[in-house]
Amino acid sequence: MNSSHNLALAGFTLEDKGNEQQTPLPVSSTTSLATSQWHAFLTLGFSKTARGTVLKTCDHQGPLYVQKPFYPEGKDTAHVYLLHPPGGLVSGDRLTITANLAENTHVLITTPGAGRVYRAREDKSLQHQIVQLNVAANSLMEWLPQETILYPNAHTRLENCIDLAENAKFIGWEITCFGLPANQQGFGEGHAEQGFQIRQHGRLKVRERLVIDSQSRAVFSSKAGLDGQPINGLMIAGPFDLNTNHDELMDRLRQYCTQHGSLSGVSLVGEYIMVRSIHDDSEQVKQLFIQCWQDIRPALLGKESKEPRIWST
Repeated sequence: MNSSHNLALAGFTLEDKGNEQQTPLPVSSTTSLATSQWHAFLTLGFSKTARGTVLKTCDHQGPLYVQKPFYPEGKDTAHVYLLHPPGGLVSGDRLTITANLAENTHVLITTPGAGRVYRAREDKSLQHQIVQLNVAANSLMEWLPQETILYPNAHTRLENCIDLAENAKFIGWEITCFGLPANQQGFGEGHAEQGFQIRQHGRLKVRERLVIDSQSRAVFSSKAGLDGQPINGLMIAGPFDLNTNHDELMDRLRQYCTQHGSLSGVSLVGEYIMVRSIHDDSEQVKQLFIQCWQDIRPALLGKESKEPRIWST
């Protein structure tokens, strides 16, 4: 049976579309092709060998790459840090990040610092980032980047697409700061489109979309939106086995959200746990998500949490 779930918080919607044909995330009609800037890509391929999970292939163009993986948990789990020396997107930039996990691999990808989308030029050329994660059977993918700062008047589209094969698992989050709250600067007349979608066996299971434009700017102040807060966080983990009782885990996560002291909540929608938070401090949202991750990870992946070293520097 197909179902559709709509969650009002922060203007997101989640939908289970059944066996619908794969379609890309929506494309803005305001995209400009007139300005050609840096189109960089990074394609990573991970395989399982006698040495554990290894980075088998690494193709890149432009200022986007990784150094060697780290193994703080042992050979079977590779920690990878994405490096983007320019530090952010300017008008016309396009970054495409692809990770292909072969069977029985486990990869955790994070970033050494916040991502940035700078103020757009007057021509409003799109600042575009695409993340495509392809996770083969019995593999584990963790996508845990630091926050993304959208500068006042940025014009951006940020897409996250995850394809899961049989018995593959995923934990990921997205923390977005609209404007520069420390400098008392809001998002201004900025335009932002964010998409987060997950497929299992080609079937669309999760589709989240947030659009901020001239028609939807009221989401910043709406009680059903950001409620005046500049930070929006979303964490997704799954798929969980629905034949197993997850009440104890959900109770702990809800307790963390209550203790967090902001508008935060957790729900089990289909096979996926969703944690949402809006706040005025991105570090607080990140700490909440890490706390939730420390309980979700052993429940979903069967492994205790081991924070990437870069988070402590």
